[in-house]
Amino acid sequence: MTDLLSSPRPAADGSPPEHRPDWGWLADPADAPDPATLARAREDAERLLADHGVTYGADRPEGAGPWRLDPAPVTVDEAEWSDLDAALVQRAELLDAVLQDVYGARRLLTDSLLPPTSVVAHPGFLRAVDGLRLPGGRELVLTATDLVRDPAGGWRAVADRTQAPSGAGYAMEGRRVVSQVLANVYRQASIQRIGPFFHAMRAALRDVAPAHAEQPRIVLLTSGPASETAFDQAYLASMLGLPLVEGTDLLVRDGRVWLRALDGLEPVDVVLRRVDAEWCDPLDLRTGSRLGVPGLVRSLRAGNVSVVNPLGASVLENPALLAYLPRLARTILDQDLALPSAPTWWCGEPASLSHVLAHLDELVVLPTVRRTAPGLIQGWTLDAAAREQLAARIAAEPWAWAGQEPGHRSDGVGGSQAAMLRTYAVAHRGSYAVMAGGLARVAGSAVVSSSSGAVAKDVWVLSSQTEQAAEDTSLEISAGSRRQGAGISPRTAENLWWMGRYAERAEDRARLLRVVVDRWDDFHARPRSAGGRALSVLIGGLEPDDERTGASLRELTLEARTATSVASALRRLGSSAATVRDQLSSDTFGPLARIERVLRAERGRRRPSPDEALDLGRLDDPRLATAGLRPVLDQVLEALHAVAGIAAEGLVRDVGWRFLDAGRRIERAQHVVEHLQATLVEHRPPAVEGFLVDAVVLSHDSSITFRRRYNSGAGVAAVLDLLLLDRTNPRALAFQLDRLQDDLGTVPGAEHLLSDVADLVAELDPATVAEADGRRDRLGEALESMSWRLRSAADEIQRVHFARPGPSRALEDPWDAADEVDRP
Repeated sequence: MTDLLSSPRPAADGSPPEHRPDWGWLADPADAPDPATLARAREDAERLLADHGVTYGADRPEGAGPWRLDPAPVTVDEAEWSDLDAALVQRAELLDAVLQDVYGARRLLTDSLLPPTSVVAHPGFLRAVDGLRLPGGRELVLTATDLVRDPAGGWRAVADRTQAPSGAGYAMEGRRVVSQVLANVYRQASIQRIGPFFHAMRAALRDVAPAHAEQPRIVLLTSGPASETAFDQAYLASMLGLPLVEGTDLLVRDGRVWLRALDGLEPVDVVLRRVDAEWCDPLDLRTGSRLGVPGLVRSLRAGNVSVVNPLGASVLENPALLAYLPRLARTILDQDLALPSAPTWWCGEPASLSHVLAHLDELVVLPTVRRTAPGLIQGWTLDAAAREQLAARIAAEPWAWAGQEPGHRSDGVGGSQAAMLRTYAVAHRGSYAVMAGGLARVAGSAVVSSSSGAVAKDVWVLSSQTEQAAEDTSLEISAGSRRQGAGISPRTAENLWWMGRYAERAEDRARLLRVVVDRWDDFHARPRSAGGRALSVLIGGLEPDDERTGASLRELTLEARTATSVASALRRLGSSAATVRDQLSSDTFGPLARIERVLRAERGRRRPSPDEALDLGRLDDPRLATAGLRPVLDQVLEALHAVAGIAAEGLVRDVGWRFLDAGRRIERAQHVVEHLQATLVEHRPPAVEGFLVDAVVLSHDSSITFRRRYNSGAGVAAVLDLLLLDRTNPRALAFQLDRLQDDLGTVPGAEHLLSDVADLVAELDPATVAEADGRRDRLGEALESMSWRLRSAADEIQRVHFARPGPSRALEDPWDAADEVDRP
């Protein structure tokens, strides 16, 4: 693929320069990757991105898709980057000065350096925050600028992102992956690191904290797992050591912002927001928003919290501003603008309107407000009628449109490409620090957008200092500076709880299915034999009576749409894990990705037939019921063991881990009880019961202990002793209750929830309840009592600890009662 962003090579004939991957800086040119090496690197990168759980576009109807990365890097020479770095610093300082003025003296408007309509009529200008200031001297803490190469090979800016710049997390993840898949080249590279940018970002967030905050508590406000850049937000929170919170996790009381933790409220001093400003407060901004925090603006006015970027910063994203930056730079900074913008005309001025209308077939037409339909329009792709309609629309609302000279024109001919580099700057030591590189994206058309399939590329800024070759690709920047508060929100605790439950549910179902698959191959052809009759009982235990669907063994393994399947539990596990990514080790996602690859590969081999029911004797070719399932189930269990091991050995035993483990324990306890109900309550002939006893202990991973501890031919009483009463058996109910008491004993209010179940277990006599003529009624009654108490305990845990308030209602705020508003 032609690289449109690397340092250009001038063409001998004076034509526009070509931009191709340049490996000339390698010590040994023979080490330059050949096409086969790059193809393998792309495959490896795709696998690693999946293993790391890197996704994009969770807001789309089909859900999040994979993040696409081309490992062939964009390389920029040190000298060229030095000039660009200085230009980006100047641009950030200029934008910061503009932002301070439009929310302050507004001299740029009164002196006619900026048309007032381009500012005060723009939806990004928020009157509710007019006059407010951040501590630290800078209003614009973070900024991103999108760059393209012009035909002469120089850089020019096409857009500035100041609302809540995204992509920095993707940039770090891209560096992390490329350093592995092109390790041989990477080790030779002397590349400026991008890790220092994130250190500077954390320092910048501390610097803008209110004066009263000696050790400021900082959070990252997200719109939730449905955000298109949910991974980027969670990854950034992990790198910076910040709690990832949603609007319902915060509240304003007594003029301060607080985090709702399980054991009380914890103060919040700085909010790094990834929610658009108008959605951040349903009281003073967008009424009815369910993403923000009621009262946030009032807390800002009181000086009790800082928000980064400040609310209202998106006024700088108006493309109209690009046309005025050169004269603003000369007026404000007394300097020429070092980084030119793509020639842009704001239609709110009559002369510019005439120019845009006269050249619609040559320009990119942009709405002045991002995400406004129809979005970016390539004028040359429109027919005459469409251009006429567009011209009428622009003439009717000229202030809402701008025209821009395209960075790269696509005429619809196959093979056309465009590329864009997003750079990042953060306020640092009185000026700005620029990420050494950024996030490059390449597309097969003139519109470069991740949502339309653009491919990301890592950006290597070559350095003459060889000691900078080693990159800091670790996830956590500073393990010693994570968070001051120890609490987590009820929402986070709930997702950890369900992550534990879904992990255990998937494992339990996989174990049962593996036992059934083995027995099926042995006994499906002899349904009247003892083994066949035992198999029928085991099949009946695969789905609860109230959830029975008659699904095939393949569907119960592979189909996520089947509610009781392994795949369904795994999908929910992945969703829960993604929601609490900031709480987990990054290694958690590799095993989950491997499971999905295994399931996807097996699904692709053969689609299940509607005739494949679980009833014995109903298959034209019974072998199809289990073909390929045993190795799939083995790999699923192996990966789930890895997830469990990572949680057990890689996470701090804080309250979040306690809920994660408690979810697993309550699920395993319920499974043990319900499986014994389904298999051993009914009394069956000794031969059938012998098969069932072996299958039950095997499905609960206790067969070796069972054979070693009990005499040959041990029956139901021995199984009950091992799976209900044995406090040393990790699969036994008593063991789960002990762990639950330990986990929940550190959680306020949960100490006695399971005491009734523990009493029933203590009173159970396996020998007595195992006796029966036709049915073990006493065993059935005891198990049923345990089952409903366990369900009640789970419900009570959720009611007590995970209850959350409505997302957009104001709380009583006595410090400013006159402004109280209660809105739905």
